[in-house]
Amino acid sequence: MSQQSTPTEHHRAPDKHRASAAVIIFPLAMIAAAAFGALVPHVAGAVTPYVAWLLGFIMFTMGLTLTLPDLRVLRSRPWVVLLGVVLQYTIMPLTGLGVALLFNLDPVLVVGMVLLGCVPGGTASNIVTYLAGGNVALSVAMTAASTLIAPVMTPLTIMWLAGSYLPVDGAAMFQQILMIVLLPVLAGVLVQLFARGLVQQVVGVVPWLSILGVSLVLAGVLANSVEVIFTAGAAVYLAVVVHNAVGFGLGYLVAWAARISPRERRAISIEVGMQNSALAATLGGAHFGPLAAIPGAVAAVWHNVAGPLLALLFTRADHRTRPAAAHTTTSDGRPATAARL
Repeated sequence: MSQQSTPTEHHRAPDKHRASAAVIIFPLAMIAAAAFGALVPHVAGAVTPYVAWLLGFIMFTMGLTLTLPDLRVLRSRPWVVLLGVVLQYTIMPLTGLGVALLFNLDPVLVVGMVLLGCVPGGTASNIVTYLAGGNVALSVAMTAASTLIAPVMTPLTIMWLAGSYLPVDGAAMFQQILMIVLLPVLAGVLVQLFARGLVQQVVGVVPWLSILGVSLVLAGVLANSVEVIFTAGAAVYLAVVVHNAVGFGLGYLVAWAARISPRERRAISIEVGMQNSALAATLGGAHFGPLAAIPGAVAAVWHNVAGPLLALLFTRADHRTRPAAAHTTTSDGRPATAARL
């Protein structure tokens, strides 16, 4: 199948240098924010009362960047988007529960791991997908779709898988996700539609504002959870790493089994593996206590390290296959493109 970009992806894809810089800055910003929150919690803790507002702002910036060309893939390839969203809300919650039980985590941490798997995809996945040579339009559509249904899917899934460990107030969680996720995204979309000229003037700084917002959220969460984080043990950190790796791997394998294009496989793999971990940390802390926020807080750092590493593996695979493609021809004598990962 052809590996050339579609017009929609060309419209959506960020400048290569800016995207590369963002992917480098993402993990550095997360590490710096985590260190700030852990080392000077009395200062970073000033952010804690505003974490929900900051998350709402991050979701608003996501809405500002959504355009109609981005979402045309919902009409042209709806079943692929549906596949990605289904994998998002099945592989990750079930893996979160399985990994937590495997490492014999405390019941509150079990809930935190399941919650990490129940939140929608993160916006960083769109940039990572671009750098990995994946289908950016598909990644954006999956992020939007999983985010829009999160007020329903996240509470239902957490009640199904973790309700036996701790009481889950599904109605309260629905209301909070509605207020800090869905409504801000829709507000951003409306501003983008009715004030397009203004949005175009500021769209270049929106990703950096999002990075700043996520950094502040992480610092606030860490400051509020610093004592339990240091006593949680290595099993929690390893559980987050395994959870992320399984998401990447199973997301790719199921997409491969569905016989979709390599670039779509990459988008699904990255989208499934990278969660909105700041939302998971916030919901965990608000509904189940500081201990339940730890998986989301750890994932906020790790996902933004693992994602770029996976993109690097994909691009290196491209470099390895490119020489072979140059010497392979089709039946009519044209160069053939080697199958990519």
